[in-house]
Amino acid sequence: MALIALGLNHLTAPLELREKVAFEPATTTAALSDLARQPGVNEALILSTCNRTELYVEVEPGAESVSQRWLLEHHRLTGRRLDEFLYRHADQAAVRHLFRVATGLDSMVLGEPQILGQVKDAYQAARGAGTLGAPMERLLQQTFAVAKRVRTETRIGANPVSIAYTAVRLAERLFADLSQACVLLIGAGETIELAARHLVESRVRRLIVANRTLENAQALAGRFSAYAIALADLPQHLAEADVVLSSTASQETVLSRDMVEKAIRARRRRPMFMVDIAVPRDIDPAVAEIEDVFLYTIDDLREVIDDNLRSRQAAAREAEVVIDLQVEHYLAWRRALLTHNPLLAMRRDAETRRDAVLLRARRLLEGGRSPEQALEYLANTLTNKLLHAPSANLRAAAQRGDQELLRAAERLFDSADGRAGDVADDAPENVDKDA
Repeated sequence: MALIALGLNHLTAPLELREKVAFEPATTTAALSDLARQPGVNEALILSTCNRTELYVEVEPGAESVSQRWLLEHHRLTGRRLDEFLYRHADQAAVRHLFRVATGLDSMVLGEPQILGQVKDAYQAARGAGTLGAPMERLLQQTFAVAKRVRTETRIGANPVSIAYTAVRLAERLFADLSQACVLLIGAGETIELAARHLVESRVRRLIVANRTLENAQALAGRFSAYAIALADLPQHLAEADVVLSSTASQETVLSRDMVEKAIRARRRRPMFMVDIAVPRDIDPAVAEIEDVFLYTIDDLREVIDDNLRSRQAAAREAEVVIDLQVEHYLAWRRALLTHNPLLAMRRDAETRRDAVLLRARRLLEGGRSPEQALEYLANTLTNKLLHAPSANLRAAAQRGDQELLRAAERLFDSADGRAGDVADDAPENVDKDA
């Protein structure tokens, strides 16, 4: 089997293309199930954020290209339109890529902490969809451990700078004193909550939170002494805002050019600063053409973010060392899992037999048998089923004089008296009567 990571991000693809391949949270479960049903796909995880869309799949030999074909078909795109922007990693490179993503080393803001939460959300979605098996389950758990270790052992997380923080700092550059500004936040997710926290720390004069679900807007607004409105009420309140910061999961435009033009007229041409950090975009790109409106997208924040890179690069080099070591640890575990392992086969067989006997014991209880009878059946039958194959094989080994196998059994079962052959001979003759 092969582990494949396929995707595009802020470094490889423009915003207008990233919008086209983004996955809406409400449809991710169905997409995961569909991806996992593709021929040769054993496991699947989808990571979709404002800066990246990535597929992680465990596939059978010969199915390495299935995820790319599925991505194209799912979003109704042509290969020529997408191929030049995609990156693809296999096995060791895929593991390293996921570790780097989760620790923020592949983020627009080096070391930003939000991405780890987004990876955890992707993990929970895949678990809920039932598209993870042992290899990727272990990979995700190790990913979280690596991210935690990098945070604690390096300074990559010192003075964390998120997209939300960068947007607020940019607003401060244009509005020297946010204490005199009214800020409108559109959305109620983690990015908007982080922005609200930074704005409150900057002593913003007034804060408005707009969301499609008014209750969610009210819950967030209540934590920051803000005013909550529904998205439907945006036209009545937009003119009040000096700064607009939008980050929703909407697949359609939230602010149209016409809406903003009316607001700027109502403001008597007083400038408005807008930051759209949603993918797909919340604000119609044509808004940038309106005089006295300054619209920034998530890609426009890169110049501001670059100023913070130098202080984090040394910590990033330390983080890469930690990641390289943990990649090898995971690959060693993976090799052991995928190599034919008689212990794993024995355990799986024992668990299958246990489940069958347990089901029969429960049916005995449902049929009126006493708990003592059900327990006796469970203990005796399970013992017989588990001992039948090794007992029969040891008896046969003793009969043909296979001392090598008998000595191996002695070491394996740690026989107290060293008489593996006698153990085989003493096995009950009816050991398989319930098999």
